[in-house]
Amino acid sequence: MLELEIQPQWNDQGLKAAPAQKQTTPTVQRLDFLLSRLALQRADGSWLESADWFAFYSLDKGRLKAKTEGLPAGQFKAIRFEVGVPEAQDLADPHLLPADHPLNPDVCGLHWGWQGGYICMALEGRWLREDGELGGFSYHLAKAANSVKVEIPVEFQGGGPVTLQLTLDVAQILKGIDFSKDGSSTHSREGDPLLPRLRSNLARAFHLQSVRYDLYQTVTKSRTDKASLAPTSEGYPLAVTRRFPQVKLPADNPLTLQGVALGEKLFHDRRLSINSSQSCASCHSRGAAFSDPRQFSTGAEGQIGTRHAMPLFNLAWEQSFFWDGRAKSLREQVLAPIQDPHEMNETLERVVLKIADAKEDFAAAFGSTEITPERIAKALEQYLLTLVSQESRFDRTVRKVAQMTEEEKRGLQLFVTEFDPARGLRGADCFHCHGGTLFTDHQFKNNGLDLVPTDLGRMKVTGNPADRGKFKTPSLRNIAVTAPYMHDGRFATLEEVVEHYSSGVKRSETLDPNLAKHPDTGLQLTAEEKRALVAFLKTLTDEEFIAEPAKAKIARRP
Repeated sequence: MLELEIQPQWNDQGLKAAPAQKQTTPTVQRLDFLLSRLALQRADGSWLESADWFAFYSLDKGRLKAKTEGLPAGQFKAIRFEVGVPEAQDLADPHLLPADHPLNPDVCGLHWGWQGGYICMALEGRWLREDGELGGFSYHLAKAANSVKVEIPVEFQGGGPVTLQLTLDVAQILKGIDFSKDGSSTHSREGDPLLPRLRSNLARAFHLQSVRYDLYQTVTKSRTDKASLAPTSEGYPLAVTRRFPQVKLPADNPLTLQGVALGEKLFHDRRLSINSSQSCASCHSRGAAFSDPRQFSTGAEGQIGTRHAMPLFNLAWEQSFFWDGRAKSLREQVLAPIQDPHEMNETLERVVLKIADAKEDFAAAFGSTEITPERIAKALEQYLLTLVSQESRFDRTVRKVAQMTEEEKRGLQLFVTEFDPARGLRGADCFHCHGGTLFTDHQFKNNGLDLVPTDLGRMKVTGNPADRGKFKTPSLRNIAVTAPYMHDGRFATLEEVVEHYSSGVKRSETLDPNLAKHPDTGLQLTAEEKRALVAFLKTLTDEEFIAEPAKAKIARRP
């Protein structure tokens, strides 16, 4: 599948439909256009053409993506399309089209009923006249004869899902056009001198932004009280692969560029601790997938913790937080370490006073300069929700743009195969707790670390003896960089972890049934099988995610 995403911009700045403003830059209020005749150039120079592909894009409707099925394997070196529609479709009866067809007038609103045919592109807005008042502009490129052919060099590999992201520079479309002298409208009448200039500008306005070997979810926009947001806040374009379960974001805390930026600042602000010596980032290092390389984190005043700091990624899919699940929301979780006597040991009231110089940042994110614990939590929540890890070598292999070694493939086979010698199955049986694309079941399990657990785990929260020694199943994504392992960091290496499940499981009363069903002697994996399993687990590392800040990308479209 090929997905073609087009992001409008003004020069190098993002663009969105906006109310008219008295400013030197024109205000764009409508940008709608139709594409057709999609073609891809193969490495040998020949073209793969689609005769029945049509797409409708709209800035104010947020309709900026279109897809085509059946992308074959092979190398490609260019993409070509037309802004507009061929003559056959331009002259056809649009009322015969299916209700959801991009050319259906009720879908695109670009069929020119009074003159016949389609508008290729509608660009409308307001501009500041010399007398200080707002004028309007309305440029409509129409009719098949005025379609604009666009060809862009881009090297990519077919055979799997691919997203090509282009930009459309509206400033380029209007380049060299003076509203007051050249006229502020055109409706593609024959002989209109603006037509050739607009068509020439449009042909040069599309540019390649990125190639991504994945397809992304349409993240449902959160409903919220607009009064709680700054008027200038901009939505954060979260990029989440469709291979993950559909993401559900907090309805009362929509992600914005300003809110995420504030959350990232707070995450690294040492003033959140009692003596301004420790930030959230002190115990959650990016290079360790936002976990702590130490067995136990040290608090702001030298206190030693009792559990290993959990990694922070893919938190939008969690239903509870901490090893024992005592926090029911991410917003609740982020405030707990600040107040915990063993961690940052500060009061929320004092934090509010200490970060008073951040009022403008809070105003940009939330619409007023007021700083409250709730807003601190919301900002941190927004930032942490953007930490999506989805680009490991395993993911690229699934999308057929990378390969695993034979040993890694053997490890994957062991990972997803049940251990059941009676039925001829010999596997490591990992998938019961770490299945799915997130590599966790989000449940609480006793995985056989101790016969008599000294840390009660989930039981400490529920009071139920059946939960003794149960802890949250962590994701195995980035597992190679999140050592040490288990809730108490007792294992220093992946080899030790694999050995535990092979031969070291303790059969306590609350042991998970998927482990209890194995023989008392364990799985008894061979040395070769253990190496293969570790090799596979290392393919789950997302190098892009753990890269240093200058190179790292949080889950945002480039």
